[in-house]
Formats: sequence, C-alpha cells, structure tokens
Amino acid sequence: QVQLVESGGGLVQPGGSLRLSCAASGIIFSSYNMGWYRQAPGKQRELVAGITSGGTTNYVDSVKGRFIISRDNAENTVYLQMNSLKPEDTAVYYCNARRSMFREYVYWGQGTQVTVSS
Repeated sequence: QVQLVESGGGLVQPGGSLRLSCAASGIIFSSYNMGWYRQAPGKQRELVAGITSGGTTNYVDSVKGRFIISRDNAENTVYLQMNSLKPEDTAVYYCNARRSMFREYVYWGQGTQVTVSS
C-alpha cells in the first residue's frame, strides 16, 4: 500500500513561515521524483517546487527565494519550507511522487490547507 501523509499546514499571517512535511511509505523513495503542488479556488493545480531523485530542484517563479524543497531519503520524507508567506500563497498543497524511470507510477497525498491572512 502506497501512502503519502502530509502535515504542517495551517493559518499564518503574511510574512510568516510554515514547514510542510510529506512522509512516504510503500515505495522505494530514492527512485522517485518528489514535488509539491497547490490549488487555489477557481485555479488550476500548479507545480510549486520539485526535487528529482538525484537532488536537483526547481521552483515556480512566484516562490523563488522564499520556498525551499528538500528530501531526506533515510526518512522517506520530503519537505517544503515556506518563508515570507503572502496571501496569494493560500491554497491546498499536495505532495506528489513520480517514479523516475516509469513515470506512469504517480501518487498523491491527501492535501493540506495553507491559509495566509491577517
């Protein structure tokens, strides 16, 4: 059974920080590219940050310099450190796993709400 279990979402004021965690089980974690997506009401789901099985990272332009994605293969966990949060960051954030060599193997977490408001 494959599970991606997210934690760390919540309500924060503009300028604050949150750290999202996604713990994976049922997969060979080191063989998967990992990503964080988000979806706001009325908008399409977008890739916020990704990290390959080899450790290469990429970010959507709107979060560059503010968010950091990292992974701990020993703990089968991917993180998203979110700093200097803005109201436009408000969305449901989803953890994603995609097998590097067989990209039809894709898994999603349940989503966690992040609300940035004063």
